Amino acid sequence: MKYLKNTLLTASGLLFVGNSLLFGGLSQPANAEQLASRSISLENRAMPGSFMNDVMRDNILLTIGYMRGIVIDGQNVDWEAVRKSFTYSFELKPNEAYSFQKDALSEYEADIVKTIDVNFAGQNGFKHDGYLMGDGVCHLASLFYWAAVDAKIDAFAPTNHDFMAIPEVPREYGVSIYSTPGEKNANAQQNLYIRNNTNSTLKFEIKYDGKNLETKVFKTENKKQNSEAFSEVI
Repeated sequence: MKYLKNTLLTASGLLFVGNSLLFGGLSQPANAEQLASRSISLENRAMPGSFMNDVMRDNILLTIGYMRGIVIDGQNVDWEAVRKSFTYSFELKPNEAYSFQKDALSEYEADIVKTIDVNFAGQNGFKHDGYLMGDGVCHLASLFYWAAVDAKIDAFAPTNHDFMAIPEVPREYGVSIYSTPGEKNANAQQNLYIRNNTNSTLKFEIKYDGKNLETKVFKTENKKQNSEAFSEVI
């Protein structure tokens, strides 16, 4: 019985699902230095409680759903899973790059290891709030950009979102995201790029608690940790 109890405790503390590692609520990776942390409320993307706010929240969470790999088919989105609280992370090794969308500037293309192949359109599951299809994704990109700049790593957003304020994000960190099939050059100019220009592995953690979305950046030398991980709060 003692052996069984110890086995159950070990199994509940560290679970593997496919190629992903669930950390059971662990926030800061071992042997890591936190470089930045920024957050926004998904209850405050537009007027709280409004239809527009709900649409923008869902579009933000759907984008992360694609990043997490829990959304594959935009016509059959499991919204309950997308909206559930989670902690998700990915890593960039030295010289590797992240692109918010797949159409990228030539100087980043060869180094991109993390992106999503969507156009933030209806066929991808994104919603229209009466103003824009996919409205809200610029807020997410701006949060990522803000955290990356704070972390003092290579971050580039060619087009600022200065035509409209983004709640809780200073204007200088506003990022404009645009994606239309076949418009690679235009898409690449309205994108976000983050490159690991350090000699250490960088870990990006995205946490959603049901209301607030937080992004943290860590510098880590933990070679045993998987490059991509997530956990869900049940």
